[in-house]
Amino acid sequence: MLPSHITQALADGGLAEAHVLDVINRALDEDLQWGDDVTTRATIPADAEGTADVVARASGTLAGVPVAAAVAHVLAARHGETVESAIVAADGSRVEPGQRVLTVRGRVATLLTAERTLLNLVSQLSGVATATAAWADALRGTDCAVRDTRKTVPGLRVLQKYAVRCGGGVNHRMGLGDAALIKDNHVLAAGSVTAAFHAVRSQAPEVPVEVECDTLDQVREAVDAGASLILLDNMTPDAARAAVAIARAAGVATEASGGLTLADAASYAGTGVDYIAVGALTHSAPVLDLGFDLR
Repeated sequence: MLPSHITQALADGGLAEAHVLDVINRALDEDLQWGDDVTTRATIPADAEGTADVVARASGTLAGVPVAAAVAHVLAARHGETVESAIVAADGSRVEPGQRVLTVRGRVATLLTAERTLLNLVSQLSGVATATAAWADALRGTDCAVRDTRKTVPGLRVLQKYAVRCGGGVNHRMGLGDAALIKDNHVLAAGSVTAAFHAVRSQAPEVPVEVECDTLDQVREAVDAGASLILLDNMTPDAARAAVAIARAAGVATEASGGLTLADAASYAGTGVDYIAVGALTHSAPVLDLGFDLR
């Protein structure tokens, strides 16, 4: 269904075409469930052909440009039509106001019907990439990387985590089954960090196990139990530095988390943590302002 240049761009980003098509079709169905585009039908001649550009209105980092292009192709295919598209600026690139990002050509009614869905996706994903790039810039020159969390928009996790990669970040676990994260409620239910760790290891011996720790005593217990990664929750830089010393001696990686801001990036990177976890990358990033201009 999709042209080769879009299929290749998705594959290069590690995105499964079938998943992207599913997201797009659900988004289009959401917009069209009350009927077709009555405004466009009333104002645009049915046989009018035209070209439209997605143009940056603000500075930022792109993610989801091939996804946006795919929206136009999917909608056109629903009507037995074809459109042409050209990705002008690649995902991961930085853009300035007025810069053209994507061009699509086809029946104008189809382009305008697709407009909001394609902008919603590329603007949201580029917002995530832009927020991530700010953190990546703040951590540049250190051995620390910014990581996302599972605090994602329902239904958009794979795409949002792709956007994090476009912005220079690193993905944490994709879901509940590809890695274990023992948090305070798990420790409470199991009775201790050690008991929780061994319970997880007995059920899922093949998955990496991360343990959330609030105190240095918990860090020591988690390291002794065999954790592969320690999440330092709401620790001060001084406490994080001490925790890193404990973990590093055992070859265990560390990650700082808990209400961190860009202003905190340098101080926490200086503690020696391997990662900084930022839920705001996906749950609070402002969208990147992108427009859809019909020529």
